[in-house]
Amino acid sequence: MIASHVVRASRHDLDALPLWDISPLLDAGSPVFPGDASYRQEWGARIGPGCPVNVSTLTLSPHTGAHADAPLHYDDAGEAPAALSLRPYLGACRVVHAIGAHPLVTREHVAHALKPGMPPRLLVRCYARMPQRQWDAELAGLDATLVDELADLGVLLIGIDTASIDPADSKSLPSHQAIRRRGLRVLENLVLDAVPEGDYELIALPLKLGSACASPVRAVLRALATEVD
Repeated sequence: MIASHVVRASRHDLDALPLWDISPLLDAGSPVFPGDASYRQEWGARIGPGCPVNVSTLTLSPHTGAHADAPLHYDDAGEAPAALSLRPYLGACRVVHAIGAHPLVTREHVAHALKPGMPPRLLVRCYARMPQRQWDAELAGLDATLVDELADLGVLLIGIDTASIDPADSKSLPSHQAIRRRGLRVLENLVLDAVPEGDYELIALPLKLGSACASPVRAVLRALATEVD
């Protein structure tokens, strides 16, 4: 049963709407795809005599933590994050549970959530508890035919709580290629452990990176508001 998480609020109460932070902690313990750059932080300056501020330098893959893949990730002629429209990353979305689906989430796992007129963003929960501190080589991906069906339903963005929409050992990346072919956007590494199935507002804006293949996001779900006075 898919429920809409709608809260009646005056225009003055919108800031009080319930929020679900669906971003994992980003630090040196964040898992990364084997061979990818790990998160590293170094201090260039620390508060002390003659220094009024702390200043740090970060090194990380843009695929660390919750992130938006850019087309440049799976298409050498694709766009970098700075060139992407922000509209797919902001607005009504549906969360659907496919807990335990493996190796691929197929239509049968999410069929109860797929209806004409559904929100143009779909987030898929595969884990009972998302592994935020270790790499999962057996992560679940999405069936490429499901990606095509979602595009046919008007979906603009697909999100998942695993590190990839394709299995970790895939070399052909059929679901990434379906995303490319259909012009969809994708979010990966979301934390949906505490989020019931239902409809929400998604806020997950990529950074304006001019030449990267992905961008970290601070992904948040907010209850949908029906404004009343």
